[in-house]
Amino acid sequence: MSKLFPMALLALSAPAFTLPVQAAPAQAAPAGKTAGNDVLPFKTTEKTLANGLKVIVVPTGFPNLVSVTIPVQTGSRNEVEPGKSGFAHFFEHMMFRGTKAYPPEKYQEVITKAGARQNAYTSDDLTNYYTTFAKEDLETVLKVEADRFQHLSYPIEAFKTESRAVLGEYNKNSANPMQKLFEVQRDAAFTTHTYKHTTMGFLKDIEDMPNQYEYSKVFFDRWYRPERTTIIVAGDVEPQKAIAMVEKYWSKWQKGSYNAPVPAEPAPRGALYRHVPWPTATLPLVTMAFRAPAFSDTQKDGAALSMLLSLSFGSTSPLYKRLVQDEQKVDQLFDYTPNRVDPSLATIGARVKKPADALYVRDAILQTIAQLRDTPVTEKELADAKSANKYGLIRSLDNTEQIAATLASYVHFNRSYGTLNRYYRLVDSLTPADLQAAARKYVVDDSMVVTTLAHDALPAGIDALPKLASLAPKASDAKFDVLVQKSALPQVRFKLLFAAGSAHDPKGKEGLAALTASMVSEAGSRERKIDEITKSLFPLAGSFSDQVDKEMTTFSGSIHKDKWNEFLDIALPQLIEPGFREEDFRRLKDAQKNALQLDLKDNNEEEFGKERLQANVYAGTGYGHPVLGTAKGIDAITLDDVKAFYKQAYTQGAVRVGISGDVSDAMTASLKTALARLPQGAGLPATTVPQGRKPQGLEVEIIEKNTRATAISFGLPLEVTRRHPDFPALWLAKTWLGEHRASSAHLYQQIRELRGLNYGDYAYIEAFPGGMYGFFPRPNLGRKAQLFEVWIRPVAPQNAHFTLRLALSELGKMVDSGISQEDFETTRGYLMKNVFVMTATQDQRLGYALDSQWYDTPEFTQMMRDGLSKLTAADVNAAIRKHLSAKNLSVVVITKDAAGLKQALVSDAFSPIKYDAAKPQAVLDEDQVIGNMKLGISADKVTITPAAQAFAE
Repeated sequence: MSKLFPMALLALSAPAFTLPVQAAPAQAAPAGKTAGNDVLPFKTTEKTLANGLKVIVVPTGFPNLVSVTIPVQTGSRNEVEPGKSGFAHFFEHMMFRGTKAYPPEKYQEVITKAGARQNAYTSDDLTNYYTTFAKEDLETVLKVEADRFQHLSYPIEAFKTESRAVLGEYNKNSANPMQKLFEVQRDAAFTTHTYKHTTMGFLKDIEDMPNQYEYSKVFFDRWYRPERTTIIVAGDVEPQKAIAMVEKYWSKWQKGSYNAPVPAEPAPRGALYRHVPWPTATLPLVTMAFRAPAFSDTQKDGAALSMLLSLSFGSTSPLYKRLVQDEQKVDQLFDYTPNRVDPSLATIGARVKKPADALYVRDAILQTIAQLRDTPVTEKELADAKSANKYGLIRSLDNTEQIAATLASYVHFNRSYGTLNRYYRLVDSLTPADLQAAARKYVVDDSMVVTTLAHDALPAGIDALPKLASLAPKASDAKFDVLVQKSALPQVRFKLLFAAGSAHDPKGKEGLAALTASMVSEAGSRERKIDEITKSLFPLAGSFSDQVDKEMTTFSGSIHKDKWNEFLDIALPQLIEPGFREEDFRRLKDAQKNALQLDLKDNNEEEFGKERLQANVYAGTGYGHPVLGTAKGIDAITLDDVKAFYKQAYTQGAVRVGISGDVSDAMTASLKTALARLPQGAGLPATTVPQGRKPQGLEVEIIEKNTRATAISFGLPLEVTRRHPDFPALWLAKTWLGEHRASSAHLYQQIRELRGLNYGDYAYIEAFPGGMYGFFPRPNLGRKAQLFEVWIRPVAPQNAHFTLRLALSELGKMVDSGISQEDFETTRGYLMKNVFVMTATQDQRLGYALDSQWYDTPEFTQMMRDGLSKLTAADVNAAIRKHLSAKNLSVVVITKDAAGLKQALVSDAFSPIKYDAAKPQAVLDEDQVIGNMKLGISADKVTITPAAQAFAE
């Protein structure tokens, strides 16, 4: 079971900075020397070209791959003109619209041939573009990137189409309460500075974007200039050759002259309160924000404030133990202090379980804040936090793409490789006095903004803000076969894969496997409560977590090799001798039910629809309910049920063990010794292969939910798993049809790119839970039966019928006519390289290796490359005809007007489509055919289910 975090914070977390650019000599700096205590140990080469473009080349020591990351000092902070918010983010989209030399289809052809994955993101002060690919394609990638940065060209039709896609992204985010709370918080906190609006921009400005074609060209001309741009080339690369390639293609880019000062925000004048009424049921949110200093790698204030709030409200803090673990009044407590170019906001927040407790929780947080100015942290607490910061960063740097991404989040501040190392040296120099000084300077009444969000009424008095001084304390007051992946990485990871998953949930106790795993990884050991374990792991930057799927539960540990023995003594007793405390059971049971009801059903239509499709196809089998369970099933689970499941499931005979990194024989032996204390036995009885329902025609379930957009998923059961000979063929077919998060795929091109109907459209032949949060599926999701699935990301309700017809039409073409020889060769070439990208991290490599053991298949990358190399287009098309269908499918739609959609489907009436921009006549003619396409759905094949009833039992 994946763990849940405030996703709005993740979306806003990339730090950004903009500085006036000074002229620099156009010469390459020698390979950088690294200090012994630097967190980034790489020897780099830096050069500033005559036009102001900065180049940083970082040989990472990882073979075969290169990541080109291009941070531009342009974000929503630069949107100074009224009515023009959102354009920095908009150009993140438009930069993929091509040039005269490389129109979109030709650009995507180049990227696909490189086996690359790429994307971009926008923050308050930054737009970052990144591409990871095979090293032999470096010059090609630099060439096409140089072309789009210098010669971006798009017609007004493409501009208007993409503007609707941006609105679709806004609509996609509209279901998340945290996003709205942050909009309101920032709008209240800032009167003048452009941090008043979020990166997405004001809704009224987004809706007006189709009318801003001429301004869009002005925005690009102003801000996309070499003096604001850095090119980071990281990976298996030779610095001088890489710099020569950059000079070859980028040196003619003309320097800009535009300067638009961002208006300074005046000093705050008093505490503010804002409330966000939420239209549907959700748990209340309570946040407090204070004016935070701008990022600096020389001044301590920002680093000190961030460290102080993390210690005071993070998972090792006394308040976290009190509110989350002991009193169980909140299920999330968090702090968020982003690095920004100008003074921004530091936020503390909580998600409260009961509206009646909102005032209590607010005051508990304010009381903790009030103490910060008078009670310094201890030397040990600060030393532990510094250790966690350092080792936590190092733990993440296990692949080239992550190294480049981390660099970009700091490099763009002043376009220097050294920024991150300087910042961490600054953190290392902090003292308790520095943290206390930051509290006294920034955590003050005048800058406080308290924001709440709720569906139900909150307690009286929550809008009356007390003075912080009034809240301050008064003076008077056996044996195992271990898979070892040896490498030079100092971070050691292990995985314990048990043959126990939600398919083993007893009838009426759905969710038991997930809750049992949580009681192991999040409820402490017999000797230590979870807060003690969390505090002990904090200075080690160690982690121990669980993931539950249909057939398997995986416990993963990660620790620096220097801390191995200490970590094993703290973490493994949670599995060997679980605490099984009643208070932890109640807390985690509530959290699991909230994850089902709120985080899945209420706040995420897309994942809700995908889970519902899986449940419908495999109804009556162990795959017929979410891993989280059902509301009734969770309610029925007792602590004794958990203890019994643990004893049966987590046995010596049921576990596969893998370990990777700079692993010694002694470390492997100590892990074996610890696991020998697991209960003996073979584990739970093996599950049978579930038999999915194969519809005759289209069977539709419409989930009636109060939502702005309409989410669509459809599919059919699939007997093809990684053990099946047709697996490589279907993998290629789904990649061509709808590769996840790939704009070159066919469905994406037809629905998103050509028609601008939504944010994206993807296809799968393997389960991909949580797909909206990542590029690649997590390892250790092995299943005995799979699902062919097409995921249509939310569309406007009036376009739902047409979009379903369009997707079915394109799927039908693939089934009937197959994939062309040219498309076959292009897709196969992409996958032959991309298979390395999708298994690039330490966690992925170890996880896929254990999955290969479970499936009894060769190592994944070799299996796929061997299988792909032997394929022909005829093989692929035969597999498509054998296993797939565009006529016999289960469909799940989540929408507000369920009755209206049912009437449209059953009547088979023409479904019109309107565009903001002009379209080629060929597209309009095709739309007429699609709009008249007969689906043949009878009334008895359409079921309407109120959202509240889904997964109730």
